[in-house]
Amino acid sequence: MTDTSRDHDIVLFGATGFVGRLTAAYLAESAPADARIALAGRSRARLEQTRAALGPRAAEWPLIEADSLNAGEMASLASSTTVVATTVGPYQRYGLPLVEACAAAGTHYADLTGEVLFMRDSIDLAHEQAIGSGARIVHTCGFDSIPSDLGVLLLHEAARDRDAGSLQQTDYVVKAVKGGASGGTIASLAGQIDAARADRKARRILLDPYGLSPDRTAEPDLGDERDPSGIVHDEELGGWLAPFFMGSVNTRVVRRSNALMGFAYGREMRYRELMLMGGLPLGPVKAAAVAGGLGALVAGLALPPTRKVLDRLLPDPGEGPSEEARRKGFFRIDVHARTSSGKRLVCRVGAPGDPGYAATAVMLGESALCLAFDGDRLPDVAGVLTPATAMGDALVSRLRAAGHTYEVD
Repeated sequence: MTDTSRDHDIVLFGATGFVGRLTAAYLAESAPADARIALAGRSRARLEQTRAALGPRAAEWPLIEADSLNAGEMASLASSTTVVATTVGPYQRYGLPLVEACAAAGTHYADLTGEVLFMRDSIDLAHEQAIGSGARIVHTCGFDSIPSDLGVLLLHEAARDRDAGSLQQTDYVVKAVKGGASGGTIASLAGQIDAARADRKARRILLDPYGLSPDRTAEPDLGDERDPSGIVHDEELGGWLAPFFMGSVNTRVVRRSNALMGFAYGREMRYRELMLMGGLPLGPVKAAAVAGGLGALVAGLALPPTRKVLDRLLPDPGEGPSEEARRKGFFRIDVHARTSSGKRLVCRVGAPGDPGYAATAVMLGESALCLAFDGDRLPDVAGVLTPATAMGDALVSRLRAAGHTYEVD
């Protein structure tokens, strides 16, 4: 049940941006008819345009003008609703006032950040306050990092239910993906690189596999757990593999989930994320090309001369692929786990639609609906959480109903 003392069930902040508009359209199509939804952003004129394009179901949705850097306006927005879903990034630049306002007001929160430094600041700033107010502050509610986080959760539950022991080596393998590059993701990556260059502490956090830990001293010492940077060969996983470009975010979210649940997955779980390139003869060539391309992108964004060139070539925040391209996109992922009893389990994860846009709009929309309407099915926790710890199986059920695949073999 939602809080009837508040004006809204869900406020979508950043509704006029590219992914914001897609999420608004998903909510207009999929939310319960009696859901009290409002659209928020800086420009009333643009909010009116967004609402007009959503059709009759959204015709009466309230509009809220608010500036992400105005603490008073963020406090007013947060106190008006049960849930805020926000697409306003880069989050390190614009997001902390809203996080703090939601933690103070006891308002649930969901975003699409992939910024480790922002999440670390959010944890340090708001975790204890959110526990006190009962707020669930949930980062990474899109392709970063719902497939990773829920996939590993389901493997843990399957191992537990089958008395297979704890998770040990766990590998997230992207088998196939089709989608466009997100301007917002590029901007977030550039911001993280800039912060790491300027601040030694930020650099240490980004390089720490347990950079989002609730208690770094309690984490296990499993040796080198750095994210893969070169090609990997593993016949059991399908042949030659390259690093997954979102792995440096997703791995830290999954490890935070494990720690927040008292290391329920196991204290010996080692986790990495890879992209399958196939077997001989082309597999190692493609894996090397992907690994080299990722390294070149990071290096290019770090160096001022090449940064200027890339800024002209790469998509800007707010830009995205065409409707046809979004419709033709998809992703298919296998999450493999070995357990302490020697068993092997695989969780199949997949969805239609461009991962960073169409599929992400579904994930963020369903996360907001889950936080707003599934309170009696959610884990009894609060604080700065992860999708798995905040919503768990309730979100899995919603995403399955929306056409996404989460199945354990």
